[in-house]
Amino acid sequence: MKKLVALGGMAGLLAIGVGSGYWLGNRAPQLASPPTAAAGRMAEPERRVLYYRNPMGLPDTSPVPKKDPMGMDYVPVFEGDAPETTAPGVRISVDKVQKIGVRTETAAVRVLSRTIRAVGVLQANERSLYSVSPRLEGWIERLHVNATGQPVRRGQPLMEIYSPDLVATQEEYLIAWRGTQSLRDAAPEIRRSMEVLADSALQRLRNWEISEAEIQQLRREGRPRQTMVLRSPASGVVLEKAAFQGMRFMPGEMLYRIADLSTVWLIADVYEQDLTQLRVGAPVKVHMTAYPGREFAGTVSFVYPTVAQDTRTARARVELANPDGLLKPEMYAEARIESAAGGGEARLSIPDSAVIDSGTRRVVLVQRDEGRFEPREVRLGHRGGGHVEVLEGVAEGEKVVTGANFLIDAESNLKAALSSFGAHSGHGTPGETPAPKPSPPADTGAPRPEAWRTRGRVIEVEVAKASVVIEHEAVPALKWPAMTMPFAVPDRTLLRSLRPGQRIEFGFNRLGDGEYALSDVKPGAAAESHKGH
Repeated sequence: MKKLVALGGMAGLLAIGVGSGYWLGNRAPQLASPPTAAAGRMAEPERRVLYYRNPMGLPDTSPVPKKDPMGMDYVPVFEGDAPETTAPGVRISVDKVQKIGVRTETAAVRVLSRTIRAVGVLQANERSLYSVSPRLEGWIERLHVNATGQPVRRGQPLMEIYSPDLVATQEEYLIAWRGTQSLRDAAPEIRRSMEVLADSALQRLRNWEISEAEIQQLRREGRPRQTMVLRSPASGVVLEKAAFQGMRFMPGEMLYRIADLSTVWLIADVYEQDLTQLRVGAPVKVHMTAYPGREFAGTVSFVYPTVAQDTRTARARVELANPDGLLKPEMYAEARIESAAGGGEARLSIPDSAVIDSGTRRVVLVQRDEGRFEPREVRLGHRGGGHVEVLEGVAEGEKVVTGANFLIDAESNLKAALSSFGAHSGHGTPGETPAPKPSPPADTGAPRPEAWRTRGRVIEVEVAKASVVIEHEAVPALKWPAMTMPFAVPDRTLLRSLRPGQRIEFGFNRLGDGEYALSDVKPGAAAESHKGH
């Protein structure tokens, strides 16, 4: 009996234990859930929303949730996320930057030096030209220098001349000079009058350029000479000889032209656009056609004040030393003039390879940070040494793009070139307001397949920009509504099959942040027969 009671008690306790276990088992998830949620809140604290950005990538933010004109929700930007930049610029992935070989250089203050190239002809130094032109009438009795190009020395006899006036003046001078010698003890008035006659005759001889040696010889001999010697006024070479033996000459007639060629002039023709950088004193290196491989040094001594109307060039005078007599008048020469732009002052400058010049504007790409570039229009000044002065648009220390291995289609203009970095840089033709170009919506977290497909209608084909504007249907995979947007067309052969108004089925993929490109196009019936997307 006692055993039965004990067994019944144990069975009751077992039933109570099983029931309690079942009850606790059902309650365990409910009891454990609050600690689990609390632990989750401790592990991942709730982040604060900083602002809401435009889902189309436009520079528009809002402090509260809102929708854009197409009904799309603005995307929240949380604390700690990288802020979306609203500054105008172009973003390129780092691997693409390395792939196309982008190079940059810092804008810095430097002295711009430039080599001005010019051509010219040698001439005799005008300061060393002499003309032998007697001041009296006479005949040439004998020539001592009788050939053009003959070298002469200062004081060397050129010719012997006969002149009746010269003979008469010699006699007058000898009579007066002898009178002064014989009347030394005469009255002062008589002696003075004789001295005046002698001085008058002597002055006429000197005015006729009779040398002192000839006058001393006249005094020694005591009788007039029938011929007198005319001597060279300088050392040099005879450039012109108009004198012939036995000819009669008149006062002022040029008989010889003599040039001192120890220094010569190079008259160089400088283009009009180089005049602002040409300065007196600039060093010049001259190469002569007659002496290949040899270089002569000189300096710019003068810049002529006029410009030739037919050639639009100005003349610059370069002085060259010619101790060996190798440089001869009328030789052809090439000159390289070393000049410092802007008067030699240091100027803020960038490499000239950084400038993209369309003819109407000049643009450089400034690196803002890693992979982001900002196109800027600049105003330029002097050029020299591979650099160009920046007057406006770039600050000292900023990095500019100097080179990239990208190809520009021969038919593309400046806008097409810039579109390879992103056409929405905010720049346009001066005086022209660019039309706003919407960017495609940002991905809101949906899975990103390699490519997407949809259908649409071609609105505009821009061959120069290698892009097409399409009014397309919704793309559920990207949560895009139906809209009109531009697509890049890397394969230009696709542009040949597109025309405005055409309905197409097309595939597209992502190029980068906010940029999409066509991968293939099926025009016409293929588009109409396509089911789904």
